[in-house]
Amino acid sequence: MNLQSNPVKSGPDDLVPSRYAVRIGDLDVLVVSDGVLPLPTTMLGHNADPAVRAAWLKDMFLPQDAFDWALNVALVRSGDQIILIDAGLGLDPQLNLPRAGQLVKRLASAGIDLASVTDVVLTHMHMDHVGGLLVDGVKERLRPDLRIHVAAAEVKFWESPDFSHTAMPQGFPDALRAAAKRFTEEYRSHLRTFEDEHEVAPGVVVTRTGGHTPGHSVVRLASGDDRLTFAGDAVFAVGFEQPDWYNGFEHDPEEAARVRVRLLTELAATGEQLVATHLPFPSVGRVAVDGDHFRWVPVFWDY
Repeated sequence: MNLQSNPVKSGPDDLVPSRYAVRIGDLDVLVVSDGVLPLPTTMLGHNADPAVRAAWLKDMFLPQDAFDWALNVALVRSGDQIILIDAGLGLDPQLNLPRAGQLVKRLASAGIDLASVTDVVLTHMHMDHVGGLLVDGVKERLRPDLRIHVAAAEVKFWESPDFSHTAMPQGFPDALRAAAKRFTEEYRSHLRTFEDEHEVAPGVVVTRTGGHTPGHSVVRLASGDDRLTFAGDAVFAVGFEQPDWYNGFEHDPEEAARVRVRLLTELAATGEQLVATHLPFPSVGRVAVDGDHFRWVPVFWDY
């Protein structure tokens, strides 16, 4: 399957097809939007001085109270394997997130059959990364031999999750806990856990970083001289200029900040491409060093 050559079948409610194709050497990559999450702006940096956070939002022409966070996943073809990186939100767990959970529909509009997916890689088990697999009827359409790759530390964490260092809106901890529990129960026989690093397919390696959650991982794609990292929730839009701001969903915010700085430093040095879950769609770009901070450099779209 060539992920870049499927016909466009956008519905009347779609402003754009909501997918973007990238070639990394011999690897086909399709970034797919699962929609957007309206969240309070305090979630971007709950440890930040409110005046400094307000100034950053103003400089970015963003509203002060809440705005829409992008929610991206990726589909990768490596040889005979079709690998889905994260699965989006799925159903709205009564948290008023009606514009997320679009993955299944948008894969269908791209001509992608769920039965063609051989592997799923989870950066972590927050509900906006596993929920697409919990939508009614999805499991029945997946391959019976589907492999789901996730860090062992992540599965262990959600047996008794600790929310004491997070700063989430009311209702989110319960929804996250319930989604992770249901996901583990429904897909336990499909889980392929790893400790620190695992090659999912030629050129596709998942590496545990920790921080955001104990088992949070990034996915490295490499083919020839081309490189791309899918960073999951290690990097948010504010994280380039303010990498030490704590995101409200981070279970270990101090470690998450260290992970973020290490990752951005590495990406700035290598010049490889970056995709992350909550950067504005299609979130393909590179990292530059700007004084003692970083700078996001989005790619010029290839039409």
